[in-house]
Amino acid sequence: MPHPAVGGKAPGFALPRDGGGTVKLADFKGRKLVLYFYPKADTPGCTKEAIAFTGLKRAFAAADTEVVGVSADPVKAQDKFRDKHGLAIALASDETHQMLTAYGVWGEKSMYGRKFMGVTRTTFLIDRTGRIAQVWPSVKVDGHAEAVLAAAKAL
Repeated sequence: MPHPAVGGKAPGFALPRDGGGTVKLADFKGRKLVLYFYPKADTPGCTKEAIAFTGLKRAFAAADTEVVGVSADPVKAQDKFRDKHGLAIALASDETHQMLTAYGVWGEKSMYGRKFMGVTRTTFLIDRTGRIAQVWPSVKVDGHAEAVLAAAKAL
């Protein structure tokens, strides 16, 4: 399934999150939101990305922007990931893959010749009106959080 288009309405969601409770798109009405999708909690690239977003949390807040990471990992794995690395951003769990599919980030991947279903590392910047402002497909982790912050500040 393709990604929602820039300028289009961000697909709504309500997901369980780390520490209990639910995170919903509606929670961010009137504010900017970075939704970043990552393949698996506590793997090297995902850890580096989450630590980078956590390190910029104050700068994102100053730009009136929240950051939420989403993967297919269960909440228990998200809690362990958060605690192990001192993460300060919301981590949501989509074990049903409904939201991952709606955002076009769940699909066939291949590694070492083996095909499997998984999350493609992708980031969306959603504006104050709930529309997609920018999409970063197939993200390379180095410098990514900083690039997203610059885009959020400019929005």
